[in-house]
Amino acid sequence: MRQCLDRFTIATRGRKFTDITSNLRRFVAGSSIKTGLLTLFIQHTSASLLIQENADPDVLMDLEDAFARLAPRAAGYRHTTEGPDDMPSHIRAALTQTSLSVPVVEGAPVLGTWQAVYLFEHRDAPHHRTVLMHLIGE
Repeated sequence: MRQCLDRFTIATRGRKFTDITSNLRRFVAGSSIKTGLLTLFIQHTSASLLIQENADPDVLMDLEDAFARLAPRAAGYRHTTEGPDDMPSHIRAALTQTSLSVPVVEGAPVLGTWQAVYLFEHRDAPHHRTVLMHLIGE
């Protein structure tokens, strides 16, 4: 068994989805590990990771609308230290994932035909988000 570890930083553009699949593919391709498990971890409490459809952009827009209803900005939260989007961002992160696992087969992440891995920024303003990638296998 071997393992590889790396990280990358993404500059987000505010509350949006950013497709990070190409980052994962490059990392796995450069690792020389053919079969294994790729674990992703985002080091933030107001952004998350999702595996979601990449074919129809309406899916991402509908997801954003649904999360806006689940965690509205004006809900009388106590925690508003960093502004009105602070607590809704934490709720969104709690309802999604900070860590994902993706199988690796034949030297590539195994995703479905219409799947992509997204960084889901929950804050209104742009941020720099760091994602760790850990690959173990042979």
